[in-house]
Amino acid sequence: MNILGIESSCDETAAAIVEDGKRLLANVVHSQIDIHAHYGGVVPEIAARSHIEAINPVIRQAFAQSGLSWDDIDAIAVTYAPGLIGSLLVGTLAARTLAVLHDKPLYPIHHVEAHVYANFITSQSDTMQAEKPLEFPAHQPTFPMLALIVSGGHSQLVLFRNHGDYQLIGQTQDDAVGEAFDKVAKILGLPYPGGPSIDAAALRGDPYAYELPKAKLDGRYDFSFSGLKTAVLRAVQREVGVDTNFPSHALSERLTAKQRDDFAASFQRVAVETLVDKTERAFQDFAPTSVVIAGGVAACDRLRDELRARLPIDIEYAPMRLCTDNAAMIATLGHYYAQERAPTDPFALEVQPSVSMTQTAWSR
Repeated sequence: MNILGIESSCDETAAAIVEDGKRLLANVVHSQIDIHAHYGGVVPEIAARSHIEAINPVIRQAFAQSGLSWDDIDAIAVTYAPGLIGSLLVGTLAARTLAVLHDKPLYPIHHVEAHVYANFITSQSDTMQAEKPLEFPAHQPTFPMLALIVSGGHSQLVLFRNHGDYQLIGQTQDDAVGEAFDKVAKILGLPYPGGPSIDAAALRGDPYAYELPKAKLDGRYDFSFSGLKTAVLRAVQREVGVDTNFPSHALSERLTAKQRDDFAASFQRVAVETLVDKTERAFQDFAPTSVVIAGGVAACDRLRDELRARLPIDIEYAPMRLCTDNAAMIATLGHYYAQERAPTDPFALEVQPSVSMTQTAWSR
């Protein structure tokens, strides 16, 4: 079964084709990072306009990469939630139109749930014109599976009993970890997006140069990163000798390169330890047979290394390029939806800019 996936929830326009929920036949991503970097974050109106320009060329490129035609496609999967409403509308309108024109079943996909399914892809076709072959897990995850989902908008621990049968056991109570990375990067004068920038700076810094706090919460598996972000701000203010009234956007001008790298490394260490502490606790309590990480922050090398060192099972990770937003994860989850769910009427599909993945669970 070949599934065409379409993703446009934020600032990447993406299309992919996945065979049988595990073999990648095409993966095309048009990124808007260069456009939004000038503003220090995603501008919704600009993102939507860029999607309109890119969506059809990206889909055509996916077909060209795979060598397939519409006759080879069994269904279409598209992100309908959550995300920026204008961006979601572009992707879903394209998918709905194509489903009607080519008489294909249509499956709406929750973006956050789909991130987990990047870990289910284990190979790619020879037809893909990749600059560098992706390194996939040797095996698909097994159930029960513990998923740490970490991105700019989400920090969650989810226990999967099977496809579509899952339970949210922990989540952030304020900032998501990716959001904290972006905000700390801005304080330090590092470019957007913050995750890759801090990751690069941290390699040069001392992760123990500054003592930063970990949040203490009542929720056994919950996260909090707002206090850590504020602690970095206050520590930088002390380091450069200014009070709390000093403009935060001007702090980076007073930091030396070494101070910037040390703050990046110290922040990253505490953020990663916070994620791994809670994941390890959930692993001890629920004894899953596999553990996966998903979302943009899953591309962080320190998180991967720390989790592998702390858990007593072998952990395989999705390729770095499939951790950030892409359509391969959408198509992969679409395959499993197609096994169990009826398709959606293309004329009835509506986007949901803000809806929890728990509302899409089959077991709810």
